Amino acid sequence: MSATPSTVAARRTWAEERLALALEASGIAGAWDWDAETNLIHGDARACTLHGMDPALGERGAPGPVLLAHVVPKDRPALDRALAAALAGRAALNIAYRVWPPGRDFVWVLLRGRVLRNESGTATRLAGVALDISEQKDTEAALRESDTRFRAIADTMPQAVWSTLPNGHHDYFNRRWYDLTGMVEGATDGDSWSRVVHPDDRPVAGERWRNSLATGAPYEVEYRLRMADGSWRWFLARALPVRDSQGQITRWFGTCTDIHDLRLLAEEREVLSHELSHRIKNIFSVMASLISLSARGHPEAVPFAEELRGRINAMARAHDFARPHSRNGHLAAGRTTLFDFLRDLLSAYAPTSGQEERIVIEGEDQTFDDSAATPLALLFHELGTNAAKYGALSLSGGRVFITVARDEEAVILRWQERGGPVLAGPPEREGFGTRLAMLSTQGQLGGTVTRHWPPEGLELEARLPPDALNRRRRIGQEP
Repeated sequence: MSATPSTVAARRTWAEERLALALEASGIAGAWDWDAETNLIHGDARACTLHGMDPALGERGAPGPVLLAHVVPKDRPALDRALAAALAGRAALNIAYRVWPPGRDFVWVLLRGRVLRNESGTATRLAGVALDISEQKDTEAALRESDTRFRAIADTMPQAVWSTLPNGHHDYFNRRWYDLTGMVEGATDGDSWSRVVHPDDRPVAGERWRNSLATGAPYEVEYRLRMADGSWRWFLARALPVRDSQGQITRWFGTCTDIHDLRLLAEEREVLSHELSHRIKNIFSVMASLISLSARGHPEAVPFAEELRGRINAMARAHDFARPHSRNGHLAAGRTTLFDFLRDLLSAYAPTSGQEERIVIEGEDQTFDDSAATPLALLFHELGTNAAKYGALSLSGGRVFITVARDEEAVILRWQERGGPVLAGPPEREGFGTRLAMLSTQGQLGGTVTRHWPPEGLELEARLPPDALNRRRRIGQEP
């Protein structure tokens, strides 16, 4: 059973009413309809208001030039061409233009429509919606202005500034980058930026960049860039991610700062520091030799000379452990912590192959700087020497247990001797070396030392401030 004309008309009216209700609820869109038979445009109240016209005029219908009278003249030609193209079937109607109603600010309108044709292909109606997109245009204008300001600021910076998409694709470099590298604009987009990085530095730079992209961690690396004149200069590259409200990375922004002169200065300082350190080490050797030579003519002074030479050698070991090393002469990996320092300092008491370890070091290993090395060396050298003379290390089965612990209030160093001679109590007199070790621990490290002499062997505990082992870091100096 086919629908009657009245039924079709009723369905069309109901559909149009639903469309009108939806557009009215949106508050930003209005409906319009051009009829080829009458050559009039009908528009609802919203469409007429957007164009600065009386809604009654839109309800009666009016020619296009009347309803579009307040379109900004500069935008009118483009609108007329878009309407003509839509009616001719050359393009869909989708155009934005400005309307300037009398006594109001201009409004951005987006006009969209669809052409209805009869069986012969002739356009009979052109219907669509008019949307207020002023807020969207304001946002776009604000973004353009913000981008312009950013580029102006970035181009005045002495550093090279760059940004990438979330996947790391470089799509922006400031003017300084192109001035430094001599590359033409766009030549280093994408992954092509690595072309100006020194070949020896590319693997590290690439690996760290990939890690930052994968984890979102800040990017930092030093590498050499090829300058416009063909020379190479050192730069510090840094980048941070920008995230949206959901925490997703939307962009990366980075800089490249020229550190070439600073790096050369640091290398020169390293050479001088290494040379000075080498000379200081030689002074320790000369002092130890002079003491030995002087003691040969005074047999009664030999024990004292040996003790003094032992302390000087301990200080030399501390200096050698903490002194600056060249890039090609660093200590072996793993020899920069307290555990390794103590093993090196007390290596003279290590057992021969196959024997039980005589000095056991356990607990929480700590890093330390050269300011703490000397007092630590004096303390543990004196403890080791006394243990070898009078304590646990003087007997074959004796052992020493060194424990390192840390809490919020202190670093705790414990020395415990077992298996040595049975103690009757504290020694009758305290030697100079012991007093020197105690004073250096308390004075230079700011710690406290307590000792106990149970029959099983000496027990010592040194409690140091939390930052005592890294004092240079505490006062802002380079460790």
